[in-house]
Amino acid sequence: MENFHKSYFYINKKLIFETLKNLFGEMKQFYNSKSLLRLSFLFVLLFSAITVLNSCKKDDDEEEFQDHMVQFEVKTTSGGEIITVVTQVGTTQNTIHSNPTAPLNSSWSSGEIWVNSNQAQLNLDANAKLPDTDSELTINIWIDGEIAKTVKKKGKGVLEASLDYSFLEP
Repeated sequence: MENFHKSYFYINKKLIFETLKNLFGEMKQFYNSKSLLRLSFLFVLLFSAITVLNSCKKDDDEEEFQDHMVQFEVKTTSGGEIITVVTQVGTTQNTIHSNPTAPLNSSWSSGEIWVNSNQAQLNLDANAKLPDTDSELTINIWIDGEIAKTVKKKGKGVLEASLDYSFLEP
């Protein structure tokens, strides 16, 4: 009975280790095989192609920025004196004229300036000394040959006018 008991619980260790060794060998061979390498390369190539195509896709919502011809203008009626003119394109402010002791006696214009619409914001500020109650200070922003915005101030004394224009607003 003792013999039977030992043989009943006998485990052939050599057979189990050989089976495990063969199984691990086959798994190692599968992972090292060229077909897995080709499959991995195919997935990497496919993922890269999809990423490139997706990043190059143009959104229809995006608005292209354009160049515009911009001109700033300050005018007064007869007898008016322009004291200060300040323009701003984007974040760049430019004081064109600021001399209270030597004002401009005629209208002022910036000339044509090419501005890209990505600059977004245009500003024009001016003040002038006007002689009569019905005198006018007029400031204009011209875009592509047309007046985009205008402000008129009427009165006597030193008057200020300010306006802004944004390419981003409809």
